[in-house]
Amino acid sequence: MNDLRTRLNDLNVRKQDIESKNESEIRCGKMVKKEVEKWLENVAKMNAEINNIEQKLRVVSCFSRARLGKLVQKQIELLKELHQNGCFPDGVAVDRPPAKGVALLTLDLEGETDVKSQIWKLLIDEDDEIGMIGVCGMGGVGKTTIMKHINNQLLKEDRFDKVIWVTVSKEMSVFKVQEDIANCLKHYLPKGELERATTLNHILEGTSYVLILDDVWEQFSLSNIGIPDPKSGKGRKLVLTSRSIELCRSMGCMVVQVQPLSKEESMNLFINHVELKHSVVENPELKEIVNSIVEKCGGLPLAVVTIAGSMKGVYDIREWRNARNELCQQVKSVKQWDNEVFECLMFSYNRLRDAEIQHCFLYCSLYPEDYPIERMVLIEKWIEEGFINGNTRQAMYDRGHSILNKLENNCLLERVLHVGFKISVKMHDVIRDMALSIECGPRFYVKAGLRLKELPDEHEWTTGNFGKVSLMHNTISEIPSHISPKCHNLSTLLLQQWHSGLGTALLSGFTTIPGTFFKHMNGLKVLDLSYTNILNLPDSISNLGNLNSLVLRGCYKLRYLPSLAELKALKKLDLYQTAISEIPPQMEMLEKLTYLGLKSEGLKELPTGTLPIFSRLQYLATMLQLKGEEVGNLSKLEFLSCLFHDMQEFRKYNSMMGTKWPQNYICAVGSSLPTHASLFGMDDMFEKPEEYNSVHFVNCDLTNADFAMLPINLDCFYIEKCDGLKCLNDNNSFFHEAKSCFIWECQGIECVIDLSSSPCNPFKNIEKLVLGELCNLLELVRVGPTVKPPCPVVFSCLKEVILWKCSRMKKLFSVEILQGLENLEELSIRDCLEMESIVDNGGTRRHSNITSPVLPKLRELSLESLPRLETICGNGVMISTDFLRRISITGCPELERMPLLFPRLENGQPSIPPFLERIYVQPREWWESIEWDDPNAMHVDLSTIISYESYY
Repeated sequence: MNDLRTRLNDLNVRKQDIESKNESEIRCGKMVKKEVEKWLENVAKMNAEINNIEQKLRVVSCFSRARLGKLVQKQIELLKELHQNGCFPDGVAVDRPPAKGVALLTLDLEGETDVKSQIWKLLIDEDDEIGMIGVCGMGGVGKTTIMKHINNQLLKEDRFDKVIWVTVSKEMSVFKVQEDIANCLKHYLPKGELERATTLNHILEGTSYVLILDDVWEQFSLSNIGIPDPKSGKGRKLVLTSRSIELCRSMGCMVVQVQPLSKEESMNLFINHVELKHSVVENPELKEIVNSIVEKCGGLPLAVVTIAGSMKGVYDIREWRNARNELCQQVKSVKQWDNEVFECLMFSYNRLRDAEIQHCFLYCSLYPEDYPIERMVLIEKWIEEGFINGNTRQAMYDRGHSILNKLENNCLLERVLHVGFKISVKMHDVIRDMALSIECGPRFYVKAGLRLKELPDEHEWTTGNFGKVSLMHNTISEIPSHISPKCHNLSTLLLQQWHSGLGTALLSGFTTIPGTFFKHMNGLKVLDLSYTNILNLPDSISNLGNLNSLVLRGCYKLRYLPSLAELKALKKLDLYQTAISEIPPQMEMLEKLTYLGLKSEGLKELPTGTLPIFSRLQYLATMLQLKGEEVGNLSKLEFLSCLFHDMQEFRKYNSMMGTKWPQNYICAVGSSLPTHASLFGMDDMFEKPEEYNSVHFVNCDLTNADFAMLPINLDCFYIEKCDGLKCLNDNNSFFHEAKSCFIWECQGIECVIDLSSSPCNPFKNIEKLVLGELCNLLELVRVGPTVKPPCPVVFSCLKEVILWKCSRMKKLFSVEILQGLENLEELSIRDCLEMESIVDNGGTRRHSNITSPVLPKLRELSLESLPRLETICGNGVMISTDFLRRISITGCPELERMPLLFPRLENGQPSIPPFLERIYVQPREWWESIEWDDPNAMHVDLSTIISYESYY
């Protein structure tokens, strides 16, 4: 029994490892294999069976024990087999099939089944004359929710090639609609207005699709956008959601009207969201109260869900009675539906109870309609406003996330994924309208995201006693020279302009701010002028003695700032990506600074002694060279990006910090900036240190470096021009937790890992390896005769390898190393003039025979300008194509064979790999002469996915 229990414990340890891998793969959007799920079920059964045996052994006779002994022995053999079957060398998950659209987050759909069925019938009806459908109804009635459900259902059908969702909003922008449609189709559009429409029209005409335009407020021309006439057939459907029946009819839509929910449907929806089903059934008084609350919602799902969210977790009947009384007082006898839904939403707002959270919620309405707001950006704004306070910035960030979670849980904000899969939030347009109607505290004036070219009339926004003015995300061309707004109560002015996010200045926009502009804004606390074209700030900025936050990020042309001596309340100064050549006059007077962003091409370092003055700094983002000792003395610093001139300065900082580094950090060490960092987006990393843990070494002597004190949470390291470095497994244990490694122009490196000199493997967690311009690199891993087979697994987590201009390297992988690359997804080799083979078969050992395809997870293979490349693999070694998506091979004239193993159909014939999207090859004559290691591959028709001209 001891042996049985030991083997069962080993099995359960492997089960835990497999479950951890499953969770990781699922987070990456992958799907657990059926065989893995089946194995986990068998493990659960085995645990139950052995538990049963143990119970029987406690009570049975000696004779029965003998029989059970045989059963125990049998179970031990089954345990061995089950343990062995849990290896899964090809991984535990597979990629999901390529999607035809984006599955949207939805709420449960209560009622509306008839409307949904009606819309669905119109979409799948073979009668292509009904090409346009208008889904109409009042705000909050559930139009968007119904269409989200239909969107997700369409993704499961085969009738249409694409399902495209675009949110239009009240202030429609043709440019934005075009861009959103093109992004959904993975295409780029030209800049010219006519060319954009023509190009988009051509793209859409080549496919069948359902295009859903949500929240349309005004009539528009399909041809101006580039949308083909849906009535022309060919499997094209256009759906609009709108509050206006007249609008939909005027555009030629078949109108489907969404009605409010019935009393029963409203009650079901409320109970499901408030999670009180049994309590309502059992308590007649509570049921009567809930009935009256639901009745006030008027059958509008948005009101029902929002109020239910605010009452979730309430069980005290007295609190329910109080809530009913509050709601009855809130919702009077109002005839207009919009007013009634506003009052219902106001009830949910009031139930937040916490003034801090209410202020945070209302602040979101300063952003443009349907605008995705990055969570961290929003939290920073709340900190600037003073809504969130705390002893540390991390504590304030945590509080911000807690508030956002509460607002999401109360259905007042919606979680969305923005560009780059950044987690963001946005307001439903009805909730935003409600928020803007609330008059408690400072009044808001909002003209955000309207692409205004002129500043609104001065009288319009200065006579309303506004506390916060938002003119963000416009393209205002100038601020009139005579303007001097009388805004004595103004605390927040948001003038940040629309920007592309590409790190470039606007082509147009105001360049100057009149000296009189800030004359009557003495109460101003927050000023955001980011991403404007201003050349300087007027001297009158110096009079804003109450200013807490001055944000000038992305003002790429800003060269001059006046004295900041009088801004003694200033806590945040953001001068990142400006053009200043010296720090602002008397900046050292800003002793209350907790946040400093500072980067300019014309500014290289801070004057000695400046940094220690800012002893309260919690957040420092800069690409200036700093003194190690000065940075080390910033005891409150939690988020850091900076440069150290040399190893000596870095050692000073490292010795002062020990293992107590900032929460997040990006440090570059060396006399110059990383030359190639921009190729991989590393310049952007310094802008937001709160997202990374990374160290860069440039022109440094690392031969005797002692990094034992570096933090264990290092994610990425970058090494450039460190010529004394021979390999990376010599006293560099600090790499152990890193996931990304970039090595450039290090002349001393002959191999990345040398197992013959040291068994230490610093790359056990590496997922991305980039090697560039290593002129003496001969091999990736040096094994040597002293290493006994089998060769240790070195890169078990590696997913991406990029090799560029390594001129002496002839072979990339040995067969032994190749077998450990079961997670490799991307392989790119370029301009390696001596490269002869990707896999070195000449060094194959007796113990390294390969019987199955290698690189089982490979998704992208790119080979470019390898004039001596003769083989990819040889000796029968084949590459799996189960997940291969893209192949690019150019400038490889000596390559004669392709070792790709194509999948087989049920009849045994080869077929195109299921995920393969594109093959780009040059020249065509070379490709047509290629021989295949898979003898049947030549019979597969690849003509539909081969390109000889361009690759994307």
